[in-house]
Amino acid sequence: MLQLFISNAYAQGGAAAAPANSAMNFVPIIAVVAIFYFLVFRPQKKQMEEEKKMLDTLEKGNRVYTKSGIFGTIVGMTEKVVDLEVAEGTRIKILRSQLGGLEESILSNKKEA
Repeated sequence: MLQLFISNAYAQGGAAAAPANSAMNFVPIIAVVAIFYFLVFRPQKKQMEEEKKMLDTLEKGNRVYTKSGIFGTIVGMTEKVVDLEVAEGTRIKILRSQLGGLEESILSNKKEA
């Protein structure tokens, strides 16, 4: 009985496959990668460059805000840590990488809106 099914399987010949153009198979993949680059990686890289530029230009006396929403004045800095005065006589230490930006930049955005 098993030989009956096997002989039928061998009797049916497969249709000849059309030759595939391998270069055309990669076009959709390349398009997706290009779209992903322009929508994700490029804007993120630009934002990181702007943040690095802002961190490099900081100096004592600048009014800044942190990524957690705390406003303060820079009273001291090291390579990785910033001392902020958030109220008269109240100072906190925060990682330099956690600064969100200059206070004037966020206030100027509110005036435009």
